[in-house]
Amino acid sequence: MKFLGNVIATVVGIFVFIMFFFFGIILIGAIFGGDDTVSVKSDSVIELNLKQIQNDYAGKYKDPWVNVFSDKKGIGLTDVINAIEAAKTDDNIKGISILNDESSLGLAQYKDLRNALESFKKSGKFVWAYANTYSQKEYYLNSVANTVYINPAGDLDFKGLSSEVMFFKDFQDKSGIHMEVIRHGKYKSAVEPFLENKMSDANREQVTALLNSIWTTVSTDIAKSRNIPLDKLNEIANGLLARTPEMAKAQHLVDIVAYEDVYHNAIKKALKVTGDDDYNKISILDYTQNNVTTALTNTATDQIAIIYAQGEIQSGEGDVTVIGEGSMRRSLQEARKNEDVKAIVLRIDSPGGSALTSDLIWREIEITKKVKPVVVSMGNYAASGGYYIACNANTIFAESNTITGSIGVFGILPNFSPLANKLGINTEQVKTHENSANYSPFVPVDEKFKAFTLEGVEHIYNTFVTHVAEGRKMTFAQVDAIAQGRVWSGSEALKIGLVDKIGGLNDAIAEAARIAKVKSYSTQNYPEYEKTFNDLLSNLPFAQSKEAFIKEEIGEENYMLIEQVKRLQKQKGVQAMLPFGLNIK
Repeated sequence: MKFLGNVIATVVGIFVFIMFFFFGIILIGAIFGGDDTVSVKSDSVIELNLKQIQNDYAGKYKDPWVNVFSDKKGIGLTDVINAIEAAKTDDNIKGISILNDESSLGLAQYKDLRNALESFKKSGKFVWAYANTYSQKEYYLNSVANTVYINPAGDLDFKGLSSEVMFFKDFQDKSGIHMEVIRHGKYKSAVEPFLENKMSDANREQVTALLNSIWTTVSTDIAKSRNIPLDKLNEIANGLLARTPEMAKAQHLVDIVAYEDVYHNAIKKALKVTGDDDYNKISILDYTQNNVTTALTNTATDQIAIIYAQGEIQSGEGDVTVIGEGSMRRSLQEARKNEDVKAIVLRIDSPGGSALTSDLIWREIEITKKVKPVVVSMGNYAASGGYYIACNANTIFAESNTITGSIGVFGILPNFSPLANKLGINTEQVKTHENSANYSPFVPVDEKFKAFTLEGVEHIYNTFVTHVAEGRKMTFAQVDAIAQGRVWSGSEALKIGLVDKIGGLNDAIAEAARIAKVKSYSTQNYPEYEKTFNDLLSNLPFAQSKEAFIKEEIGEENYMLIEQVKRLQKQKGVQAMLPFGLNIK
């Protein structure tokens, strides 16, 4: 037995040694051999493919191990846009090639990126685009190019916007799985699928208005870039008149129908590269990494803090895809106490989430605003809880196609008592006081419990509206009239007073500097997440193989449906959440 114990101890010791040796070698290599800088050769073209970029901010971590092993080189869309700005004056860069870009970025992020590319073109350098096929969202970005190519065997999707909502009322009746809904706001349609089997007039009204407003922004930008009247673009969309490459060319949505080798040869000719030599290329990720690591250090003492709030709002620390109370409040406190920080820009990209956490972050902003100005920059979403944490800022910026508002709250209580009855299961409760029993999904909802819960929802709604009224200098009645859970585009929100100006992150930074009366400044990114190496290990490929396998087997859209159900199951307490899973097509 002792011999066996010694053998096991030896094996374990060898395993631990190998693990430490393995990670030690990687760490040493990352620290001392980690010069990933790719030289930028003369007459180079940046290849813009943002498939690996999802967020404005890639995050940074207090644990050095996490920083070493974090993926995507710590690059976010904000870094990419800054790199494009730097490329305007980089003598080695002659142009940008948008080549088969397949990005998961949102429309408001594309708007910011388009603005950066428009500015780049004004430097006299070219932006060209090529794709085998263009989705409508991809075409929105690519249409900014001086010259747009498409593969002869490809296609272009240009048909206007749509969205669909799945309803579960009949399914609940048939299955016995029932969702008890408690809400405030006639437009709070996150819960409508559990109450009806078709879209309400109020919901159809807001979705139609939202899609039309976003389409106006998208089509106006395309019309300007392609020099096509808006009426003509709508005619093309209505009749699907650009569905083939030749039709797209005839409608002037693209310039050249050709294979990719022709595209590259045209770039070679523009750069005066002769013979069989290829032209110099550098990926946007490499160029951005170079810009991050080699850009001249800004020696300005004054700083503008940029605090990124990305994802659903939840309790806990949070990370680059979750807005957590811990990281957000800590970042606001650090920026507030830092004497070099003269103003704060809160960059929000969130559909909302926990009402309690939203209120805690709101309170931290309220305290901070008394010390130094806070300016909000809205990305793709700043809705419900996302608007909650924005409403008391000194100034609010949104893109015209940002999705915002949704001032409303709701609660969902899953109830399985009809199913249990069908299966012959009966649940009894014993209690010392009339209201001492917790909510049980296997017992029909008590009307008193429902009334108490509705009272809590009403209290949070009133608090939410009061905060908005105070922050936006409006009356309660004025806010209530445009609240009720209704969703607005950024351009609509400007008209009704929910935002102050249309613009991107750089516009918000400039406004923060103006309010703080600073002319020379640098920017400092927050949060710095308190994630441990163990947290990182849980996200390594071998730990994610189940997720990848499921996606491969059932498809991305079906997997997203499963994830949506899982998120609903995890939601605790009253929610200030975007009223529906909006997937604009």
